[in-house]
Amino acid sequence: MKPFITERLILRELSVNDAYYFYLLNEDTEVLQYTGDIPFENLEAAKQFLAEYDQYKRYGLGRWAVIRKDDNAFLGWCGLKYSSDKNEYDIGFRFFRHYWNMGYATEAAKKCIEVGFNKFRIPIIIGRVMKNNSSSIRVLEKIGLTRTKDYDFDGHEGYIYLIKRSLKPNQPVQHQ
Repeated sequence: MKPFITERLILRELSVNDAYYFYLLNEDTEVLQYTGDIPFENLEAAKQFLAEYDQYKRYGLGRWAVIRKDDNAFLGWCGLKYSSDKNEYDIGFRFFRHYWNMGYATEAAKKCIEVGFNKFRIPIIIGRVMKNNSSSIRVLEKIGLTRTKDYDFDGHEGYIYLIKRSLKPNQPVQHQ
């Protein structure tokens, strides 16, 4: 798939070539603090995860590598994920700590919402967030999601945020 471009970023499919960065990103306990995820056991585990990542093939979208245009730095990832068991699309993002509070998550997530609505015609996108993750809550609110209900986030208090694609009259909704 052709990469998506913003003012400062390139969003492209993740590949096994990103395993080193993917591994390092998940090694940072502060980065993982509000995710419910655990670090990869080793670099090979990160490679295997990326090799088996099937969201692009199955649904045409997924989590995308976020690359800074200026220097091709791998900042983290952001994107949409389809969960067939819940029949829903969620927005997610994860960035290296030294790129926090620079607007990259908001810029990337905004582009993902735009692509989800305009290219993939997704009717509703949700975001799950732990109650104490004020930074991610701010990003979700900046990109237009609204808190709809409380959520048990792996034993932690959390929220579900939601945004709906606005439909023009007589515009059909196409489900993926």
